[in-house]
Amino acid sequence: MCSINRAPPGATAAPPGGGRRGLGYTARMLRRLRAWLDSALSPRAPASPDTGPEPPEPEPPGAPGGDDIVVMPIEDAIDLHTFAPRDVASVVEEYLHEAQQRGFREVRIIHGRGKGVQRRIVQSVLSRHPAVDGFRDAPASRGGWGATVVWLKVAGGDAPS
Repeated sequence: MCSINRAPPGATAAPPGGGRRGLGYTARMLRRLRAWLDSALSPRAPASPDTGPEPPEPEPPGAPGGDDIVVMPIEDAIDLHTFAPRDVASVVEEYLHEAQQRGFREVRIIHGRGKGVQRRIVQSVLSRHPAVDGFRDAPASRGGWGATVVWLKVAGGDAPS
């Protein structure tokens, strides 16, 4: 009798979670990304001539030989296919916060079509996130029901749009 659910003799089971990093790792990565972006975008004071040479800058997170942190630019769209399903809610929350802080008024979250599980998770986060002014499924030209278009409030207040 043949069973298709069993691994061949000598095969080892995959590690729990498929070997992906957990929620804590993703949250740390996003905090480091925010800190790095803030430091990279802030103006620097010129070095005074009597202090000597400026010490070397620390390497940004994600640099070769670092902590294996992946630096992701904050753009007007994020594709969630690269994240573990258990990390999606926290990634979306952090992304929305950063996008609002950077002045985006509309962003697109690509969650995929599938069975609609990711879409429900994303839209659940959107329905309670303080930065969200509104959202809907993307038009067919921008991903259809495999993506959600989100309108963000102006950073620093609840001003009407």
